[in-house]
Amino acid sequence: MLIATLVRQIVKQARSPDQEGVSSWLFIGQCAASLGFVVYSVLLDNWAFVVTNSCLLATAVVGQMLAWRSRRFRGEGKAS
Repeated sequence: MLIATLVRQIVKQARSPDQEGVSSWLFIGQCAASLGFVVYSVLLDNWAFVVTNSCLLATAVVGQMLAWRSRRFRGEGKAS
């Protein structure tokens, strides 16, 4: 259920020209947490959680890439 809602949010984000409400810190935190859970799941040899947490990590990475791409195309973040 969580992965489905995150994928839906990424689709919405990809279609939106406005990335103002998208926080990079949210994606950084999600990546760090998901990566930690993937490592922990591997250590426990629990492959169901390895797959699930890897999917959550992938949604965070894709979401962050979309936000960066959108900001780059709009010219945000360039030094003046």
